[in-house]
Amino acid sequence: MTQLRTIVAGAGGRMGAANIRAVAAHPDLVLAGALDRPGSPAIGRDAGSLAGIEPLDIAVSDDPAALAATDAIIDFTAPAASVALARLAARYGLVHIIGTTGCSEADDAAIAEAGTQGARIVKSGNFSPGVVALAALVERAAAALPDYDAEVLEMHHNLKVDAPSGTALMLGEAVAKGRAISLADHSVRVRDGHTGPRQAGTIGFATLRGGNVIGDHSVILAGPSERIELVHRAQDRTIYANGAIRAALWAARQRKGVYSMADVLGLND
Repeated sequence: MTQLRTIVAGAGGRMGAANIRAVAAHPDLVLAGALDRPGSPAIGRDAGSLAGIEPLDIAVSDDPAALAATDAIIDFTAPAASVALARLAARYGLVHIIGTTGCSEADDAAIAEAGTQGARIVKSGNFSPGVVALAALVERAAAALPDYDAEVLEMHHNLKVDAPSGTALMLGEAVAKGRAISLADHSVRVRDGHTGPRQAGTIGFATLRGGNVIGDHSVILAGPSERIELVHRAQDRTIYANGAIRAALWAARQRKGVYSMADVLGLND
């Protein structure tokens, strides 16, 4: 198999470093470049040294021109950057793995359009196979227990900038799908002051931030005299990087379009 030439975006971030290490270690991929935002202190540094491994003789750049001579981009950045990269992926017919969270409806629409124009995109709120499997279990449990109160609890490190997390929203969507309702119409993101009784049929979210927690997620289904908790705790960012690589290799064999990690794992077959 020809190695998949891969560029890592967001090279200066924690996930960028994890993705660089994972790509460099995988026999079926080769690191073809590393990108970060203009003005980032990572610009000009060796991608391998930045990621804590041996130098790779690849300097981090803020110029996406290298995408014209590559096969795939792994992108855990920010919504505006992911939209811009999706358009370039469409232009060059690239695989685009998007782990960016906090995207608006307009951002998602732009990414979906890129999928119709030539890009092969896998976008997920979480690339851990365990989390994707958890979402499938949550959907089934929510369908089986339609009258139980559903709450999604998440905790991340103190540098995370969006809330609820993309994974929490993914799990909320799983509850909503299991109950054939709209998450947007049933989501409760904030409780403060005299809120009154909990409204039946809503899906609640609670967000915690602190320390260096990589990612803890729980879905609680609370019914009369019992409570079911479905939990995932991430112990190393490697799970996300390895999942992104799995998605890239899978997407390289697909037609243009936008896919999910559930598609990669065959859960939508």
